[in-house]
Amino acid sequence: MLIEDQHPDSKSIMLAVLGAPNVGKSSLINYMMGTDLSIVTNRPQTTRNRFHCILTIDHTEIILVDTPGLHKSNLEFNKRMNDQARGGSAGADLNLLLIDISYNVLPQFAEFARQMEGEDLAETWVVFSKLDLIKDPKALPIEEIMTAAKEIVPSITNHYILSSKTGDNVHQLTGDICDKAPESPHHYLDGDISNRNERFFATEYIREQAFQLLKEELPYEVAVVIEEYRDFKDKETKENVDTHISAAILVNRPSQKGIVVGKQGSMIKDIGTRARKKITAMTGGKVHLNLHVKVSPKWFKNNWVLEEIGLPRSADSNRVWRAR
Repeated sequence: MLIEDQHPDSKSIMLAVLGAPNVGKSSLINYMMGTDLSIVTNRPQTTRNRFHCILTIDHTEIILVDTPGLHKSNLEFNKRMNDQARGGSAGADLNLLLIDISYNVLPQFAEFARQMEGEDLAETWVVFSKLDLIKDPKALPIEEIMTAAKEIVPSITNHYILSSKTGDNVHQLTGDICDKAPESPHHYLDGDISNRNERFFATEYIREQAFQLLKEELPYEVAVVIEEYRDFKDKETKENVDTHISAAILVNRPSQKGIVVGKQGSMIKDIGTRARKKITAMTGGKVHLNLHVKVSPKWFKNNWVLEEIGLPRSADSNRVWRAR
């Protein structure tokens, strides 16, 4: 039955974008979306939460599920990120498994199989990323690699070699996804490009700038919690005029607070300035951003904080602190 206001040729497909940390999952999604929706840094494990990114081409809705990188760890924080990643494949029509083509690839397939053991995987397309780092792509033994890969991950049916930096071959992948999509009404209407709200992306954009500016200092011991988010809209147009945001940057130790604040507040000011620019582009109105640093010892073991940043308990979770 045709849903009202849906085109009779509507198609929809959901793809889980999976792979190890720093293989280019968010970069590929951003290139396909044509906007920097997912945060990207040169650090592994930048993505911490699973969320949907919605791209519509003609009458085809493509739902890309961005996921954290699958990795080995027994730490509670990392267990929850891995659970977010594994959950991305649930309900997906197709998996895109990203493999970094610039270094030994078969161990990447083996680690993926180990991480997804016991999961009922849908059809999987391999996306060899970072083609721009390869001097002679024609010299790659792709057929041999794929033969071995299919023995490790039996759900594999297809493969692509591309670069999200240059865009090489991304159009081919996108076209094949559209061809693969089944007839279906669209799940997201009214121009939605994500299932997450602006508050979530404000948190992400603040953390992205902290990751980029703090460099080797302490990115992995930093979290961001929104304490207040208020929109003020024009009474007639209902469009955002002002957005007031107060956010805490959490650090693990008192000595880290000074690093994030910086000399005479220079570091936190730079983080705020850069984050405000991205948030303003998102909201379309003026943004008032107030950042402060809060010491929260072992926040990555604190259940309240982990829940607040969107990482609920996983099946293999440890007992964790509950006090804020």
